[in-house]
Amino acid sequence: MSSASVSPPIVKPRSLSCPNCGAPIELRGFAHTLNAVCPNCLSVLDATSPELQILQKYHSKHRANPAIPLGTKGTLAGVQYQVIGFQVREVHVDGDTFSWDEYLLFNPYKGFRYLSAYQGHWNFIKPLSALPIEVRSIGKPSVQMLGRNYVGFDTVTAKTSFVLGEFPWQVRVGDSALVQDYIAPPYMLSSESTNEEVTWSLGEYITGDQLWKAFQLSDKPPGAAGIFANQPSPVQGKAGSAWRTWLWLNVALATIAFVFSLFSANRNVFDNSYVFVPGTKAEASFVTPTIELTGRPSNVEVAVHTDLINNWAYFNFALINDETGQAFDFGREVSYYREDGETEGKQNDSVIIPRVPSGRYYLRVEPEMDTKPGTAIMRYDLSLRRDVPRYTFFWIAALLLLIPPIVTSIRSASFEAARWRESDYAPAGSSGGDD
Repeated sequence: MSSASVSPPIVKPRSLSCPNCGAPIELRGFAHTLNAVCPNCLSVLDATSPELQILQKYHSKHRANPAIPLGTKGTLAGVQYQVIGFQVREVHVDGDTFSWDEYLLFNPYKGFRYLSAYQGHWNFIKPLSALPIEVRSIGKPSVQMLGRNYVGFDTVTAKTSFVLGEFPWQVRVGDSALVQDYIAPPYMLSSESTNEEVTWSLGEYITGDQLWKAFQLSDKPPGAAGIFANQPSPVQGKAGSAWRTWLWLNVALATIAFVFSLFSANRNVFDNSYVFVPGTKAEASFVTPTIELTGRPSNVEVAVHTDLINNWAYFNFALINDETGQAFDFGREVSYYREDGETEGKQNDSVIIPRVPSGRYYLRVEPEMDTKPGTAIMRYDLSLRRDVPRYTFFWIAALLLLIPPIVTSIRSASFEAARWRESDYAPAGSSGGDD
């Protein structure tokens, strides 16, 4: 006896005729099919009787055409399914009608699955035999199923407005059911309640391109409009990752800044105190003793500290090379005012001269002040520091590093806001709809 695996037998559909118009009908669901809909006259037939008894005649002039034709075969989750049924369902909210399509898929060995389509958004759905567990939550209702929490999205009464093909349940145009949706993108847990039963199903979001490839359809799928309830966010999980990356990059940046400061001499090369008397005829400008600047070309910080109160002062500075005459000219203004406990301005200021070569220098200083009578004298200190560490670049880099996580967080928040605007829990002031 051969040990080779035996392929399952090929099961052929059963062919019958519509008792209303005589059109041929193929039953692909076999003993599972309870109702069949004539593709010609759209009469709902009892598939359990040999004569295909007419259960309902279709009276509307509206006929919907499925985007995936009945009889089409496709492979989803590694299993080949055939489209055997199609229905259009709708809800009415505040005078508006929202409709979506549902496809019934069948495999003789795996049973039934479903596809739902709304404005270019698709879900691959399987029925569940287990029941979810209610979870305590604040705000939105929640349930748990197979270790995953689902949050309540909406509750609607869905009505069947069109049917075509065959179904393993008693289907009629006009049937209605209470539908409750819970989401955990890309999954959606749904319950359908009628007077007779409650059924649960689990849907997973799938794109039109994936479906068209699975069913090998030649045309292009309808484009997706808006944000669907369980549509996965394009930045899902990326906001947290972006902030973690930002944190580690800032740690690295701070480490580099610390190392940079260790290699900066930050050496005090001059420090002296002076007094300026406004309104005197004596020459206000003077020069400091010679200052020795050694080492590689690096910056020099000139700082002035005054005791100004309710006055201003301006300092003309020039750092001059005693040997070459090269001069670095600059000026600084300080002002400080205090009245009724409020202050304005500052008594101190500083400036950094970049890349000053080594050599012997002196500083020329020319202070100016308001010369009106009664102006108090000004005492001030001048100090020079060589090779001062500057952190401007690091602060700019830290601010630039904020851009990716902030943009990602905004995109994520905007996507979620658009999602929940379509729910029963839309934020106040937004216009909600139904799926």
